[in-house]
Amino acid sequence: MPKIIDVVLVALSSPIQVGIYEDKKLIDTIESQEKSSDVLPKIYDDILKKYEVKNLFYANGPGSFMAIKVAYIFLKSLSVLKNIPLFATDAFYFNKNQPIKAIGKLYFVKISSEIKTQKLETAPNMEFKLRDVLDYSEFSTIATPLYGIGAVG
Repeated sequence: MPKIIDVVLVALSSPIQVGIYEDKKLIDTIESQEKSSDVLPKIYDDILKKYEVKNLFYANGPGSFMAIKVAYIFLKSLSVLKNIPLFATDAFYFNKNQPIKAIGKLYFVKISSEIKTQKLETAPNMEFKLRDVLDYSEFSTIATPLYGIGAVG
């Protein structure tokens, strides 16, 4: 009988990161430099052949809007077709709440629970990293991408 797992996707920047979690603990990581539209079907096909997927999780922004759209459409389709619940959280969960590049010197920042843009003169050193332990309480069943973030101009 296959292991029952949760799958977490962080596709906001390169590399794409996919975490396999058993009992909320990270047991495997898959990374790819390929475009998410090309590689996600391959990665998830392999996962579905090897495991029984209980839940799907992903970072729904801020970040590359195209990457977020591709991730959402792919995961939402998979969720509906395979009847697997889909959950989302913002990207700050995966980068220790560091500013995230928007455009030029503008960065997305999270103050309390509000995401805003802020001009920063010095680019922070930031990377997305899968958590060792998954905290379900940080995720929502409202999994649509974060399009409602203030305009970047």
